[in-house]
Amino acid sequence: MIFKWLKNRRRRQLREETFSPAWLEILRENFAFFHCLTQAEQAKLCNDIQVFVAEKNWEGCGGLKMTDEVRVTVAAQACLLTLAFEDNYYDLVQSVLVYPDAYVAPNQTITKGGVVFEGESNREGEAWYRGPVILSWADAHAGGRRESAGHNLVFHEFAHQLDMQNGRDVDGTPPLPSAERYQQWAQVIPREFQQLQMECSHGLPTLLDCYGTTNIGEFFAVATECFFVQPKAMAHRHAELYQQFRDYYCQDPAQWQ
Repeated sequence: MIFKWLKNRRRRQLREETFSPAWLEILRENFAFFHCLTQAEQAKLCNDIQVFVAEKNWEGCGGLKMTDEVRVTVAAQACLLTLAFEDNYYDLVQSVLVYPDAYVAPNQTITKGGVVFEGESNREGEAWYRGPVILSWADAHAGGRRESAGHNLVFHEFAHQLDMQNGRDVDGTPPLPSAERYQQWAQVIPREFQQLQMECSHGLPTLLDCYGTTNIGEFFAVATECFFVQPKAMAHRHAELYQQFRDYYCQDPAQWQ
């Protein structure tokens, strides 16, 4: 109990600190979504960034020098997802590791017969339960500036972290406030997932990235990207899916100017 009180007091102190003018300039340059928010939303986002940056262990990897530009650009994108939430600073995430670009990571595949193949794969990012979020700075930077052709790496990886806040594996269902909301979610999300699988398997044009057909957890992360990056198109082409995400995130990006 005392630890929670101390944490809340520390967070309150961080939110009350004056937001650095240098950090504000970083937001204006590297975070295009900032200009879509109201003044009240911008103020809360700045407060949330101060807490997020202070609480995480930031590590530059592969020769990347960790700077405030990296921290603030990544934190802004992560905190946009939780802008309408109270005191959600991704407590399960202890560290944020950032590489200059895509990086090589170990990869393990287990066949149905139980044969294990070890190898390596190029990755732009990863999200681990009670572990780090790993990001490519080139992709995080482009996503913040809305220069990544409908994608956003930070949104994707931190959507996985929200998914994991229910204490289970990545299953495409983040914590929801009521049994009714879980029921609505269960009616819409699997159906949209199966629809995307069908469209992608037949080579049909899709708004959602076909990477979302990998599994239901990837579908949630891909749909989160679409919700924030292409909200008007998603609201038009996937109205029920958009409504579920609007109700979950308590935001309506399709109304942004």
